[in-house]
Amino acid sequence: MNRQFYDNEREIDLAEQKAIHKRGKKIVIARTIIFSAIIFCLAAGYDGLPYCYESAVVFFLIFLRLVRYHEEQRRLKEFLKSRLSVLGSYISRAGGTWRKRSNDGSIYLKNDRPQDVDLYVFGPGSIFQYICAARTKRGRDRLAESLSPSPPEDFSKVRFRQKGVAELLTRPRLSLDLEAYARLLPNDHDTTKLIEMMEEDLPKISPIFQLRFFLFPLFLLIAALTYYGVIENIYFVSVIPILSLMLAIILLRITSEILKPLQIISNELRLYKEIFNRIEETDFNSACLSEIRDILSGEISASEELQRLSILVDVVDTRKNPVFFILGNALFLIDFHCAMKFLKLRSNAAKYLRQWIDAWSEMEVLLSLASIGQTRTTFCFPQLIDTEKPHIEAKNLTSLLIADKKSVPNSVNLNASTTIITGSNMGGKTTWVRTLASSILLAYAGAPVCAEKFSVSKLSIFTSIRVNDDISQGLSTFYAELLRIKNMIEFSETKKPMLICIDEIFKGTNSADRIVGAKEAIRRLTNEWSITLVTTHDFELCDLTSNNNTPVFNAHFEEYYKDDKIHFDFKLREGRCHTTNAKYLLKIAGIING
Repeated sequence: MNRQFYDNEREIDLAEQKAIHKRGKKIVIARTIIFSAIIFCLAAGYDGLPYCYESAVVFFLIFLRLVRYHEEQRRLKEFLKSRLSVLGSYISRAGGTWRKRSNDGSIYLKNDRPQDVDLYVFGPGSIFQYICAARTKRGRDRLAESLSPSPPEDFSKVRFRQKGVAELLTRPRLSLDLEAYARLLPNDHDTTKLIEMMEEDLPKISPIFQLRFFLFPLFLLIAALTYYGVIENIYFVSVIPILSLMLAIILLRITSEILKPLQIISNELRLYKEIFNRIEETDFNSACLSEIRDILSGEISASEELQRLSILVDVVDTRKNPVFFILGNALFLIDFHCAMKFLKLRSNAAKYLRQWIDAWSEMEVLLSLASIGQTRTTFCFPQLIDTEKPHIEAKNLTSLLIADKKSVPNSVNLNASTTIITGSNMGGKTTWVRTLASSILLAYAGAPVCAEKFSVSKLSIFTSIRVNDDISQGLSTFYAELLRIKNMIEFSETKKPMLICIDEIFKGTNSADRIVGAKEAIRRLTNEWSITLVTTHDFELCDLTSNNNTPVFNAHFEEYYKDDKIHFDFKLREGRCHTTNAKYLLKIAGIING
């Protein structure tokens, strides 16, 4: 992580925040003075002083500009606050304090997919909680879908996404700005209902809506004829406004129904417009990001179309004011104009809105995956190997869920084989197995991983790590684990490449049955299409041999003692472990004496 860059950006934004606060005070004073000047000019004009009404108009225009400028500053202040929040999120992830982030993806946990829990993919302290930069529901759904233990059918799509993520890492300010705008959207913002409403068939419009073009000119004509004395009855001028207002009231339900979709997203249109405009104006190098930009700036510009919708939303919202509703419809049939204008915009948006929103959802996924490279010191993009033979190579791989300063790197080069991993309690066995498997899962999503080098082939990931009993189903811990092992064996019979991770195999039963059952299960899972990792405290499994030519290796973690305290270096070593620390841990816990 380039910590200096993020610290500098934070200082710049804090300084700008203070400047905006000072400008805000000056604008309030200026508005007060100008408003007082308007009142004074109106009063002076009433008393007969020359040019006072003209001056009042000038001051009023200045007042309107100050109001607009004040609103711009308010929005900029909101944006900077959001941007500072994003910067804080990056810094917290780099510092290891990210577990307070609100969205942990627990809703994506699946009962039939134990890898989600075993590898901390979703839930508190999970990969999803660490990387998620998606604000919208569609973006989060897409990100969750990408974090799958099943390999993609085609690595070319993953490589395509990798290049997009890689380019985002070279554009940190773009990532910050996009996330900052997105964070101003409602949490878990869902545009599905809006898209569905926009894609519905357009309603049939009565020809009476065409009167919007004729009634106002007719009113002007009657007013002019009355002014020049052609029409003597002055009250005749009010006929057209009254008729227009009556039409607007009679058709209010229809116009409100036409304009209903605008109410769903009225506050978010400006934000989406800013997001899309930021993407459209960027000249990307990677095909992945260029494709997203091209979708947004194709035949119809997404930002320009949303700008038109934003203006229309402002007008429609103003209709809620009774004075504006009466005057606007009496003189201009403003409801008819808004309804017809929206139908025209809707016909364009209906063709492209789903594409635009999906393009932004993909960008949210890319921003999330890029957060790994933005918050870690060591990372690389995995090499994806198109081969049917199982292969994993990792150089100085660390866990994403452990802070840089606390993580210990390990390296492996694995082909079809079984590795029995032994070691003392708290030595790092389970963490290492999780780290390796979860890094593969991230690689398949298109993300960088925390390593100097990483390569992997297509492997279906199977795990048996956090196995619990299920009272509602009448399952003991041992039987629940049996079902997982059975599932692995059944999939293995398809001879598709696998990564199998089993922690403390058959820990839920007695030692004699455990060893017999473990040996048989491991032999069944030792074959030329599987990479099998098994952690255990049973040294008897270290002498295991396969029934075929697939090799079985031993590896271990160990501890050391200094000043009568136990220490771990969390380094993976070849061969079996020859030490245990259970008795020592029981002693320091005060459970046993001596």
